Amino acid sequence: MTAQETQEQTINYKDISWAFWPVLPLYPYNRRRTLRKEIVADTIWTFDQLQGIFYVAVPIRMTVVRLESGGLLIYAPVAPTLECIRLVKELVAKYGEVKYIILPTVSGLEHKVFVGPFARRFPQAEIFIAPGQWSFPISLPLSWLGFPAKRTQILPDDSSKTPFADEFDYKILGPIGLGLGSFGEVAFFHKRSQTLLVTDSIISVPENPPEIVQIEPYPLLFHAKDDAFSIVEDNEANRRKGWQRISLFAFYFRPSAMKTVELGKAFLNSFKVSDRSKKAYFGIYPFKWKNGWQHSFNALRRDGNLLVAPILQALILNRAPQETINWANQVTQWNFHRIIPCHFDAPISATPQQFRQAFSFLEKNPAVSNDLISATKPLPEEDFQLLRELDEALSKLRIVPPSKEKI
Repeated sequence: MTAQETQEQTINYKDISWAFWPVLPLYPYNRRRTLRKEIVADTIWTFDQLQGIFYVAVPIRMTVVRLESGGLLIYAPVAPTLECIRLVKELVAKYGEVKYIILPTVSGLEHKVFVGPFARRFPQAEIFIAPGQWSFPISLPLSWLGFPAKRTQILPDDSSKTPFADEFDYKILGPIGLGLGSFGEVAFFHKRSQTLLVTDSIISVPENPPEIVQIEPYPLLFHAKDDAFSIVEDNEANRRKGWQRISLFAFYFRPSAMKTVELGKAFLNSFKVSDRSKKAYFGIYPFKWKNGWQHSFNALRRDGNLLVAPILQALILNRAPQETINWANQVTQWNFHRIIPCHFDAPISATPQQFRQAFSFLEKNPAVSNDLISATKPLPEEDFQLLRELDEALSKLRIVPPSKEKI
């Protein structure tokens, strides 16, 4: 019996079941493991789960902070499986009840969908949500979107007006109008630990796959294939290879080093491959990787430096460059030395200056210190091709407003 099979036998699938997965049908669908990690002793914990499409599986993260006044604050809840809630309640037993639940985004459905179910597991908690919430095709009341009506409040512009103001400050970005909807997020600063909590605005891409991704390595091995006929061993090198390609998919949709195989040819090839199981999408693998794809990943990784995701660069934040820079400047006023995003690597050791430099892509003549020059080099333009095409098409159709010039 393999180690993986032994691990699977010890899992109570009821504990990791997520019955409402059809609301947002992302991999791993109805089974979601949760990994808790202590970041600051007796103060901050992260709870990682997994999400993805077509095995492009990346971490999604909730952060729990112990309040000096007693109790816990939850930033960006994840799926409240029995396993997840049990891990939270272990902290509750030691540090006090969940007092506050924060939804720090208006656009991230993968975060919004969990707030209502999570809040119902902690009926005494107050819910604070980012301003500018929206729904499509019509705007619905917050209670219709699953937020408990009597306990839900919109975060005020002035953070001093919240009951947790002694321990947290925050700055709101947006909402940035995107035509059919909007983008916005709220960065939280935990003063005592000097920790910055963000949702999607900043990430750092690790060289190796995060622990939550390695619990079930099949997505890593699936994307480690060079083409439909590749047979991939489960080893450290192939897991790393698969992770790095997953990262390119996640940020660019169609990176330049990846060639799309015509669907008809991919279908014919599927009859010739060794694995035609449902798990392997019946042998259909419509990708072929070119030599040199590692160059694109190395540029994305930037030696672990901070990065604004290419999707945000090309499709969202360029609609409001001045507003975004103003927000980044406000966040930079906090004296943090650690950042915990909701995706990819965490925690990230970083300074306010490094955070600010990540947004230099919005500036015509950014001021860059010598030690940060490599971290602010533009990403390869060829990898942006699909994103640029989407940007142009959406603008021409007037689905989204046109992008604005750099400031």
